[in-house]
Amino acid sequence: MLTVGALTRLHISVSFELNDGECIALQGASGAGKTLLLRAIADLDPNEGAIKLDGTLREAVPAPLWRRQVTYVAAEPGWWADTVQEHFTGWNDAIPLVARLGLPPDCGTWQIQRLSTGEKQRLGLARALMLQSRVLLLDEPTSALDATSTAIVESMVAERISSGTGVIWSTHDSAQARRVGSRLFVMGAGGGIEEHQL
Repeated sequence: MLTVGALTRLHISVSFELNDGECIALQGASGAGKTLLLRAIADLDPNEGAIKLDGTLREAVPAPLWRRQVTYVAAEPGWWADTVQEHFTGWNDAIPLVARLGLPPDCGTWQIQRLSTGEKQRLGLARALMLQSRVLLLDEPTSALDATSTAIVESMVAERISSGTGVIWSTHDSAQARRVGSRLFVMGAGGGIEEHQL
């Protein structure tokens, strides 16, 4: 279980729990702080608050290990090397995931600059899924995808949820929020969160 207690930074002030095998859909207007919230939970930006995984404070866990367990997937994932496969610790192990996401197995040799935004999103998700994280923080993971690819992503994440992964899924798509979420949180302009019925 992920516990977010009195997380504060900039204009965000929230407290909630995310159970294992649960997906919280996160909505709110652009600029409400959804990305800030997800990045804060992943310990990517400075913040204050008691964030715990199974009762263990985030501060008690080395940051790289925390981020392997509580993994943030950006809407536009970062790339630091020239080819796709250099961004995976075991490319051959990633091929089944990548193929399921609709990309050819030989895309590992592709140069990053040739990738479309949608290809980058799918590969960024595959990279995160390889970690077998306890918690996935998904920031608009299908914003650049067509309906078919979106359905595949939703199905793959649903499988992880059913095996116990906790997910917070930020989306502007209300229909998607209803499909993927077991709870819906809406962030207001003041940085707080209200729970809504799905």
